[in-house]
Order: sequence, then structure tokens, then C-alpha cells
Amino acid sequence: MLRRKAREYALKILYMMDIKKERNSSILETFWENIEEKEEVKKFANEIVTGVIENLENIDKVISTVSLNWDIERMGYIDRNILRIGTYEILYRDDIPPVVSINEGIELSKIYGDEDSPKFVNGILHKVKEIHEKKGGKNES
Repeated sequence: MLRRKAREYALKILYMMDIKKERNSSILETFWENIEEKEEVKKFANEIVTGVIENLENIDKVISTVSLNWDIERMGYIDRNILRIGTYEILYRDDIPPVVSINEGIELSKIYGDEDSPKFVNGILHKVKEIHEKKGGKNES
């Protein structure tokens, strides 16, 4: 449950960054100013946000490759950032099984997305997982 909470925070932070078209640490610092949360949750959320931002170009490229007929900029902010979190975890986090990242993405999309989001997120993240496994499933970092 702690990691799910952290993913929710990461989604909110990435959403803010996406809306503002800014990807700097001041947004991260501002976000946490008035939030009382366990340090473990904050740490994992920050790791996700930092990992997504540091690898954004590759993450977006992978999402664009597997999302036929869907330009990443045309995707909704929520779906796009859920996909970024899931793709980051699949490609760069050996400590998280891809199936967990996919399931967490689906759950986030049920809460924050629209009625089509869970199916969309599931389909894209499964394709990301397949591509990653074809490359040997090695961490991309």
C-alpha cells in the first residue's frame, strides 16, 4: 500500500510538471511542503519522478513506438503520466516485476483516468513489457 500511495503522489507531481511544462526540482519541493507523509512514501515517489524525468526522452519514445495511432502529446495528461510511470518501472527498475507495474498502472487509471483508461494503459504497458523482454529484460540504465 505504501508504494501505491507513492505512485499516486508521483502521478500528481508528474501531472503538475506536465501541465506547467516545467520539469524542475522546485515543483517537487513545493509539492511536499504541506503534505504529512511517511518518509518511505516520499522517497519512493521522488525516485519515480526523478527516474521518469531523467529518462523522459527514451520513455516517451518507447510509449510512442507501441501506441500505434496515438501521438504521446495527444494522450490525456493522466494516461500519459501513468504510462510514463509504468514504462519507467518496467525499463529501469529491476526490483519491481513488470506485472506489478502494469497492475499498478491499471489501478491508478481506474482512480484517476476515464472509463477507457484501464484498458488503454493495460494494452500499452503490456506492449512495453513485451519489447523489454525481447531485449532480454535488462535494466536500461
